[in-house]
Amino acid sequence: MKQATFEARYLAEIERFEKWLDLGPKQWRKTQNDPAAGLETGDMPAAYRQLCQLMALARDRQYSPDLVDRLNHLVLRGHHVLYGPAGGQRARLLAFLAGGFAATVRAERKLVFTSALLFFGPLLLLLSALQWYPDFVLHFVSPVQLAQYEEMYDPANARLGQRDSDDNVMMFAFYIWNNVKIGIQTFATGLAFGLGSIFYLLFNGTVIGAIAGYLTAVGHGKPFWSFVAGHSAMELIAIVLSGAAGLKLGAALIAPGNQTRKAALIDAARPAIRIMYGAALMFLIAAFIEGFWSPLKSFPVPVKYGVGIALWVLVLTYFLLAGRKRAA
Repeated sequence: MKQATFEARYLAEIERFEKWLDLGPKQWRKTQNDPAAGLETGDMPAAYRQLCQLMALARDRQYSPDLVDRLNHLVLRGHHVLYGPAGGQRARLLAFLAGGFAATVRAERKLVFTSALLFFGPLLLLLSALQWYPDFVLHFVSPVQLAQYEEMYDPANARLGQRDSDDNVMMFAFYIWNNVKIGIQTFATGLAFGLGSIFYLLFNGTVIGAIAGYLTAVGHGKPFWSFVAGHSAMELIAIVLSGAAGLKLGAALIAPGNQTRKAALIDAARPAIRIMYGAALMFLIAAFIEGFWSPLKSFPVPVKYGVGIALWVLVLTYFLLAGRKRAA
């Protein structure tokens, strides 16, 4: 490719990146949804990688020093924005939340769907079956645990899901610990060729489905579902994503392709860790909702359900649409 052809094909893209850098940090948020700005914040990492490729191509083909210097200067500026001490971290975090997380999840959609099937399959199956055979729950949950759950979701309780002595802040801390434990177990055990992740997805789906089905069958459904409605989207999807990240590691060990298992695992760990960063944030949000919103009985049940449905729609819409490039 001659330099004239190179410039004709890529000059507009280079100028768009340069224009975005020239705006500066104060203008990025204001203009991130403005087509005239030329580049969305969420597009920055991909645009930067493309610019690095263009610079390498220009050097390899020995284009004019002016063009190579210009590309090199833009790469340095872009690197400073993305990886600088303070601004770079903020830009990377913003780009990740704006669409990088959702894009990574969509890129691993086959593993996400597999994880969702392993988790929601037994959950929904037991939830349905226990409406006809509630005593079947004893195969999965001990009588002592059942008694505790019945007490927690007794309609007479002042606060849902808690005893009278429980404090919201204390429960928030407990939920963080519990969520992190579930997420790490489901993800890290994927190193056992994916078997650990499969086990914990099935196990958590089974236990949650058994408890939900039993409480619904014995007449505690209203307090239970109004409690879990608010945080269910964040928590359950985070479990699924943790499982998908673990399966990613397991798949690399089972089928490394032309790479060594070590190299394949390193490559698989990059998107897996990114997914876990997002899942950890979702677990934290779920714990906050579960600690401070879910126990409240001061709001009517339809309101609690409405908030839960809205959060499910919000989360699913984010993963479906966030980070997608707008059509030209």
